Amino acid sequence: MTEEVRADLERMLLVDAGLGMTRLEWLVSPARDASATSVKAAIDKLTWLRAIDAHQMDVSVLPNERRRFLAQVARRSTNQGLERRKERRFPILLAFIAQAAVDQLDEVVALFDQAVSARESRAKSKTDEALVERAKKGEARQLLMDMILPVLADPAIPDDEVGGMLRERIGMQRLREITSDAWKPLPRDHGRLSELDSSYTYLRQFTPNVLAAIDFQGGPGTGELMEAVAVLKEMNRLGGRKVPATAPTGFVPAKYADYLAKARKSGEDTAYRHYWELCVILCLRDGLRSGDVFVPGSRRYADPATYLYTPEQWVPRRGEYCRLMGKPPNAADALEQGKEELHAALEELETTLASAAPGDTGMVRLDEDEHLVVPPLSAEDVPAEAKALKDELDAMLPFAPIASLLIELDARTHFLDCFTHAGGRKLSTSTETKRNILAVLIAMATNLGLARMSEACGVSYDVLAWTMEWYVREETLREANTAIVNHHYGLELAKVFGGGTMSSSDGQRFPVRGKTLTGRTMVIHGGQVLSTYTHVSTDQWSTYGTKIIVPTAREAHYVLDDFLGNATDLPITEHATDTHGATLINFALFDLVGKALTPRMRDLTRITLVRDDTPTEISKRYPHAGPLLGARWNEDLIASCWPDLLRMAGSLKYGQATASLIVGKWSAASRQNTLAAALKEWGMLRRTVHLAKYLSDPAFRRKIRGS
Repeated sequence: MTEEVRADLERMLLVDAGLGMTRLEWLVSPARDASATSVKAAIDKLTWLRAIDAHQMDVSVLPNERRRFLAQVARRSTNQGLERRKERRFPILLAFIAQAAVDQLDEVVALFDQAVSARESRAKSKTDEALVERAKKGEARQLLMDMILPVLADPAIPDDEVGGMLRERIGMQRLREITSDAWKPLPRDHGRLSELDSSYTYLRQFTPNVLAAIDFQGGPGTGELMEAVAVLKEMNRLGGRKVPATAPTGFVPAKYADYLAKARKSGEDTAYRHYWELCVILCLRDGLRSGDVFVPGSRRYADPATYLYTPEQWVPRRGEYCRLMGKPPNAADALEQGKEELHAALEELETTLASAAPGDTGMVRLDEDEHLVVPPLSAEDVPAEAKALKDELDAMLPFAPIASLLIELDARTHFLDCFTHAGGRKLSTSTETKRNILAVLIAMATNLGLARMSEACGVSYDVLAWTMEWYVREETLREANTAIVNHHYGLELAKVFGGGTMSSSDGQRFPVRGKTLTGRTMVIHGGQVLSTYTHVSTDQWSTYGTKIIVPTAREAHYVLDDFLGNATDLPITEHATDTHGATLINFALFDLVGKALTPRMRDLTRITLVRDDTPTEISKRYPHAGPLLGARWNEDLIASCWPDLLRMAGSLKYGQATASLIVGKWSAASRQNTLAAALKEWGMLRRTVHLAKYLSDPAFRRKIRGS
C-alpha cells in the first residue's frame, strides 16, 4: 500500500467541508429514491471513487468472504471505531472502496433504469387516461353513426332529403358538439412517446451525465444502437442541438418510427432530436435489462457470458454434473430422453381423453367441438369427527406471549446463537444481548419500531439500535431461520405431514411509507408498497426463504433464487407456483438442474403444447390428444445448444451466478439470442410433459392445487 493510497484512506475519515460529513459516511449513505438528484449524486460518488483509482484496486489476494466481511465492518463502524483500530483500519477501508467502486457503478445504472422507467410509467398512465376519454367520445360518435347509417342505407329516402332529415333527427346542437373536437388517428403506441416528451427536460438533467460516466458496450445485434449512443454522447459534449443526418435510426422500435419520420418530413429538427434521443435512452434501458447492452466492471450489468462458467472451466465439471442431475451429456441422448418422457405423458393423456364419456362432467374431456374441458376438482369430504378433533386440538393450545415463545424456541434450537457480531467476534452471546436481539426481532416483525419497543421493554433506544446494526443482518437472519427449519424438519410430528420434498413460492405486497428504492406506488393497493417473495415447504409448512423485491418486477425471475439457495435440510425436489412462475425459462431451468416445476396454471386451453412429428402422424398415434399439440418442437436448435444449456444450468447449480439475474436476462433477451431461444424450446417440452400429466392424473392435480 503506497503512501498516496494511505493518505486517500485517511482523508475518508475527515469531515469534508463541502459535504458536511466524512467521505466514508457519504459513500455509505444509500440513495433514497430514483430522482434526477439521486442519479447525479450517485455519479459524483462514482467519479470520486474513480479519482482515487478504487476501481483498479487489486484485493484479489483476499478471499471473497474476507473482502465482504472487511467492507461490512467499514460500513457499520464509526470514525472513532475505525481510528481505534490504528493500522488495521487501512485494509478495512481498502476492501470497502474496492467493493464500493463496483456497487456504486451498479447503483448508477440501476438508478438510471428506475428514473427513466418512472417517467415512462407516468407517460403510460396519462396515455391510458387519454384513451379512456377518447373511448367515451368514441361511444358518442358510434351512437351518432347508428342514427346516420340507417338513413343513408334506406333507398326510399331521396338524396336531397337526407341532410335535412338527419339534422332534424339529431339536432344541430348535438352535431356541433360532436364535430367540435377533431378526431385524429392514434399513432402505433397510442401517443406514449409524445407524452414522454413532456419529461424530456427532466430526463436531460441526468441522462447526459450517465452517458458520460458509464462505458456502455453492446453485444451482437446492437451495432446501430451503440453507434447512436456514441453520436448522442458527442452531441452532449459539443452542445449540438441537431441530430446529424447520418445518425442511425435502425434501432428505433417500429411503434416509434412514425414520430421520427413525421418530424423529419416536416423539418422539425427540435422534435426530431427529442424523439430520437428518447428512443436512444429507452432502447439503452431495454438493452441493459436483456443483457444485449452491458457495462464492463459491473456485477449486475456485466456481459451475460461472464455469469457462466467458461467452456474451459466447465469441461472438468460436466461429467459429475450430468451424473448428479441425470442428464445425458450428449445432445442426441438428451433428445431421445425428452421424447420418451413426452410420449409417456401423451399416452396417459390420450387414455384419459378416450375414456371420458361425453356426459361425464367431472372428467377432463373433449366437447363436441373438440375443445378441451377441464372441470374443477370436487371438494374433499372431511368427516365430522375430524373437524371436531381439530376444534378440540385448537382449544388445547395455550395462549403464549410472543417473547416467551421465542425464549422457549431458542432453548430448543439455539437460533439466537446465529446472531453473531458483525465485527467478527466469536464470543458467546450474553443473556442481555439475547434479550436485546429478541426485542429487535419483535419490534421489526410487529412493525412496532425500536422507539416504541424501547418504551415497552425498558431497554434504551440506543442499545436496541446498536444491536440491530451489529447483530441483526440478512445473513444472520437467514442462518437463524435455517436453524429453526432444520429443527422442525427433524421432529417426528413434522414427518407425519410429509417428507419436505415439495415447496411453493408466491409474493405478497405490503404498504410502506417514506422514500425507498424498493417501494412503488400502485393504485390498486392504494399507495406505496413493496413485495416479499416467500418460499415455503408445502408439506411441512416451514418458510425457508424470503426476498424483498420491487412490486412491479416479474416474480417469475425470483422463483429459482431461494430454491437453489436452500441451505436447510429439506430435501426439496418439486416446486409449485401460480401462473406467474410458469414461464418457459423456469420450466427449462428447473429440469436442467434436476428438479421439477409443477405450477398451478390458468387458461389451460390457451397454452401451446408441442409435438415431435407432423400433425398427421401425431393425430394417427393420439387421435384425441394429437389435435391439442399446436407447435412442432425445434429439435435441431436444442441439439446445437445442448452443451451450453448444461453449462448454464451448472453455473446456476454451483452458485456461479444468481438465478434471478440469469432468468431476468434470458427472459428479456432478443430473438437473435440463440441460447435463450433454445432454453425456451426446452421449456416448451417440459411444459407439455407437465400439462399432459396434470390433465391425466386427478391425484397429481389435487396435490398441486393444494400446494
